[in-house]
Amino acid sequence: MALGGNPVFANNKNFKEVPASQGGYINGGTDTMPGQAQLSARQLQDLYNKPSAKGAQTGRMSYDDVIMKTVFTLALVLVGAALGWFVPVLMWPGMIVGLVLGLVNSFKKQPSPGLILSYALFEGMFLGGISGILEQVYPGIAIQAVLGTLSVFLVTLVLFRNAKIRATPKMTRFFIIALSGYALFSLINFFLMVFNVTTTPWGINGMNIPGTNIPFGVVIGLFAIGLAAFSLIVDFTSIEKGVQNGVPAKYAWTAAFGLTVTLVWLYLEILRLLAILRGNN
Repeated sequence: MALGGNPVFANNKNFKEVPASQGGYINGGTDTMPGQAQLSARQLQDLYNKPSAKGAQTGRMSYDDVIMKTVFTLALVLVGAALGWFVPVLMWPGMIVGLVLGLVNSFKKQPSPGLILSYALFEGMFLGGISGILEQVYPGIAIQAVLGTLSVFLVTLVLFRNAKIRATPKMTRFFIIALSGYALFSLINFFLMVFNVTTTPWGINGMNIPGTNIPFGVVIGLFAIGLAAFSLIVDFTSIEKGVQNGVPAKYAWTAAFGLTVTLVWLYLEILRLLAILRGNN
């Protein structure tokens, strides 16, 4: 499960703005050092025509850095998913190692690209294994879950880009409370399934709401998908603030990790919701 957002972005000591005297690339690389000879008009024009410095040149995180590292991380998730799909037994080490690496990366103060990429690979094995198993029972469910995940991601991104929604402190507090409640419910439901207290394969989620034919899992699943969607908003807001504040470029890996965790969580919630719906037909 995603923890929602990237807590490292809230650490102000890491994200103080870099003074112009230290950057050397402010204003497209046109800063001059004290005592430097006055440039001619032609030299000034040449400097003005140069493209703006990239994130790698300034040492600061940029949107391009985040996009590229996220794409690379998600590509490894797909590689792991392919392995888990064809070798379902890899689902179990993928789940255990992925969980451990996810916790380690979440609590590390400094991002570790190797650990983040390892998380992506093992988590992909888990996703591929469970998707392959459910695909045998409900043909087409995996592609439906992928399309659902992409749809929620794109809608959330459009809303964020158009300034329709932001992760304000008040909304984030409500999100953390709701997420904590959902985590507690999931833990209780897991133990009920392990000790065979419930007779359905999804625990409480597979039981119908009294007086209806609607499983609890449908309501809980929609609630969880809403939490995952808001977690994306938290991630986007954190990335935006990180770029604006000129955080070090290495934290693009943290942003990529946060987005990957949230997308994995979103995919699993949609996959489970679809399985409950199709199993109830």
